[in-house]
Amino acid sequence: MNEFNINTLPVAIIGGGPVGLAAAAHLVKKGEKFVVFEAGSTVGASMLEWGHVKMFSPWEYNVDKAARELLEQTGWTSPNKDVLPTGRELVEEYLLPLSDLPEIKDHIILNAEVMGVTRKGIDKLKSANRDNVPFQLYVEVNGETNVFEAKAVIDSSGTWKNPNPALSNGIWTKAERNLKDQIYYGIPNANELANRYINKNVLVVGSGHSAINTLLELAELKEKYSDTSITWILRKNNLHEVYGGQENDALQARGELGILLQKLVESEQLKIVTPYYINALTEENGNISIKGDINGEEMTIYGIDEVIVSTGFRPDTSIISELRLTIDPAVESVEALAPLIDPNIHSCGTVRPHGEQELRHPEKNFYIVGIKSYGRAPTFLLATGYEQVRSVVAYLTGDYDGAKEVHLELPETGVCKTNFTTSASSCCGRPVPVTLEVKNSSCCG
Repeated sequence: MNEFNINTLPVAIIGGGPVGLAAAAHLVKKGEKFVVFEAGSTVGASMLEWGHVKMFSPWEYNVDKAARELLEQTGWTSPNKDVLPTGRELVEEYLLPLSDLPEIKDHIILNAEVMGVTRKGIDKLKSANRDNVPFQLYVEVNGETNVFEAKAVIDSSGTWKNPNPALSNGIWTKAERNLKDQIYYGIPNANELANRYINKNVLVVGSGHSAINTLLELAELKEKYSDTSITWILRKNNLHEVYGGQENDALQARGELGILLQKLVESEQLKIVTPYYINALTEENGNISIKGDINGEEMTIYGIDEVIVSTGFRPDTSIISELRLTIDPAVESVEALAPLIDPNIHSCGTVRPHGEQELRHPEKNFYIVGIKSYGRAPTFLLATGYEQVRSVVAYLTGDYDGAKEVHLELPETGVCKTNFTTSASSCCGRPVPVTLEVKNSSCCG
């Protein structure tokens, strides 16, 4: 197939979430053909799984500019720019109307799971004429495998379906998988799942925003059902690192999370174990036991009914293993992006805007965008993803100068520092092993 024929093929977008649909909107504006593959039964399917959670950023940052222009042509009115949407509201009030536009709707395939991406007729090893060969996407649509061809691929499939395990070393074990009925990964809706947690011994793992949201929801449940026991284990040495920027955070809702968490900690409604490193999860008499180390000493927590693992997510690159990629070995982000977001290098959650140039791979015209482009780093904002796809689409359509421009200013986190001070009254400035009181069992061996 010659180059002219390749250019008649569409751009393939993997994932029908906000960033994937933003890419579609920009392609519409450029007059380019595209196809969106969404594994769920609706656009934004993964977001609906945490639909009860309010986002940090208000509507102002959550609507892509090109998408807004297309929607407003139909009489759509944007929600109040200062209001914080939940995940469900973002889907219902923005993504669904966007996906229903005729110029986008006809190019979305639902229940379409991409199983693999490659170049037509050649594998990763072959270099000859590689850039002039179309991409092939193997896609399961309603149980049947179909092969689609594309001139470019934008992977915005996210990381939601690939959570990190509970173990501190990042390894999934058979024992943990066997406990799946008693472990929830992500941010559960504690009200809808109340029967799982009411008057139970619940243990939360993690120190990010997902864990904080979970702790706050469980605390509300505990106010109504006082026998509910909440244990929080994390690896950080100092809880002030978890509190974040608080009043200094430009995103008020994100800062308020840290404020609310600090109040919850000081209320002593939680049993806090830190710095704790989980080595194993085991089943004992219908309960879960957590084996780990704290300050170099072995410690086991017994008698847990339910575990909520909020330790983040990691990208699944198995479907793109036949493509030539540059992935950072630590962060698992796009390599050029890693120095900007690696928490080992800096604690600042603010990431400068970036675009096509930083997102390039050796595989020409293939891009990972959205939260998946951040690998394991936790600092992604939707506005960042929108800027990514604006730049990528500009480049793919020949607007090379436009691809280099920056059309975005991100809000500061207020935590661009490395020294955290601890007041004398802090609960966990110098964490020590604690003995937990759990029902029907001694706790710690």
